[in-house]
Amino acid sequence: PPAFLSLPRTPALPSYTAAAAMDPKLLSMQEEPSNQRKKDKKSKKEKKPKPAAEAEAEEAAAEQEEPSNKRKKDKKSKKDKKRKLAAEAEEAAAEEEAKSSKKRGVATEEPDQGGAVEKSVAVTGKGFADPKYAPLKSFAAAALPTQVLDCCKGFDRPSPIQALAWPYLLDGRDFIGIAATGSGKTIAFGVPALMHVRKKLSEKGAKKGLPRCLMLAPTRELAQQIADVLTEAGAPCGINSVCLYGGTSKGPQISSLKSGVVR
Repeated sequence: PPAFLSLPRTPALPSYTAAAAMDPKLLSMQEEPSNQRKKDKKSKKEKKPKPAAEAEAEEAAAEQEEPSNKRKKDKKSKKDKKRKLAAEAEEAAAEEEAKSSKKRGVATEEPDQGGAVEKSVAVTGKGFADPKYAPLKSFAAAALPTQVLDCCKGFDRPSPIQALAWPYLLDGRDFIGIAATGSGKTIAFGVPALMHVRKKLSEKGAKKGLPRCLMLAPTRELAQQIADVLTEAGAPCGINSVCLYGGTSKGPQISSLKSGVVR
C-alpha cells in the first residue's frame, strides 16, 4: 500500500504590506526609488526642446513687449521733461515778478507803534507811480470830512489796505484789493462809498431815498456784517444801509427799501 509522509507546515511569510507596516524603514527605502524616478521623468520633460511653433510665438511676444516698454519709457521721459520745463518757467516768472515788484513797490517796510514790521505791498496798474496815489500815512492825509472819518476814530492810522485803496477809490478809479480777514476791507471800500453817496446827494435835483451804492457779498452772514458796519459808519452822515438776501421773507426788506436808505 502507498505510504504517506506527513511533514510539518512552515509558517507563511508576512506580506509586503504587513512587513512595511511592521518596519517603517523598509517603507521609506521603497519610496525613495519611486520619488527619484518621478524627478528624473520631470527633468527629462523639462529638458525636451519646445516645439518650433511655441518657440516662435515666444520670440514674437518678446519682440512685441520690447517696443511697448520703449514707448512707455519715452512717454515717461517726455513727461519728466515737461515737468522740468514747467518748473523752470515758474521759477523764471517768480524771479521776474520779484524784480518788477521791487521796482513798482509803493509801501515800504516800516515798524508800527507796536514794534511790528509791516510787509511791503506792491500796487500795479495805470498811473501807480503818480504821487497822488501814494499810500496814506494818516487819516488826516485823506482830507475827508469829520463825519465820514468818525468810524475811524478808534484807530491811529489807516490799515495797509485802506492806505492803498482810498487814493484810487476817492479818485474814481477801479481798484481790486486782496487782504486777510480783519484787515479793514469793509472800511477800505465803505468810506469811499460814503463819499460817493454824499457827492450824488449834493448834486442839483438829486432825489433822496434812492439807492446810490450797491455792494455784493457771497454769503448772507457777510452781507449782514457789511450792512452793520456801514450803517454805523454812515449814521453821522445821515446815510443808512439795507441788507437784502434770500431764504427769508421779503416783506421787511421791501419795507426798508421803501422807507429809503437815506434819511
